[in-house]
Amino acid sequence: MLITTNQLVTHWGTVFGDDVLAAAILDRLLHHSHTLMIQGESYRPKQKRKARLVGGSTRKES
Repeated sequence: MLITTNQLVTHWGTVFGDDVLAAAILDRLLHHSHTLMIQGESYRPKQKRKARLVGGSTRKES
């Protein structure tokens, strides 16, 4: 199983609205798991900028 998120595990209590619930979920997810932290610029905004340069899109983004 592969789970991805853009939230740090230290912020999951806020995400779930309950620190105890988040701790229980993380305890079960992280037991015997491998965690990878990928840092750097997001791929999607980079692709959007590239598309605008090539295609010259004039559509307003929200």
